[in-house]
Amino acid sequence: MKAITIKQPFASLIIEGYKKYEFRTWKTNFRGKILIHAGLGKDEKNVQRFKYLNIVFPYGAIIGEAQITDCIEVTDELIDKLTNEDSEVYKESGYGAKYAFKIENIKKYANPIPCKGALSFWTYNEK
Repeated sequence: MKAITIKQPFASLIIEGYKKYEFRTWKTNFRGKILIHAGLGKDEKNVQRFKYLNIVFPYGAIIGEAQITDCIEVTDELIDKLTNEDSEVYKESGYGAKYAFKIENIKKYANPIPCKGALSFWTYNEK
């Protein structure tokens, strides 16, 4: 199954339903189910910023799944829309990126699956 590695705290913000878009510099035509992998890297400043949510930030594990339902160009209008919806989550969520992957149908795994991630989309094979 396809997977995508996302730095913390953003992987957990997606799985917990706070963040509905993943920002990237590259466009994708992929639509469908994807595993969300929390990478080993973290944005310490933002991890601290979201501590008040009392959510867990696992590292180096698949923490859930979701569907990518769209890939849209990041515009000033999109930034304004997302900032108005949730300024705390979206005020520093990768607006240097050109594209936003719309994430829906999120399912959090009760038990994260430890594994290494990779850049771009990658394939997770259960053993």
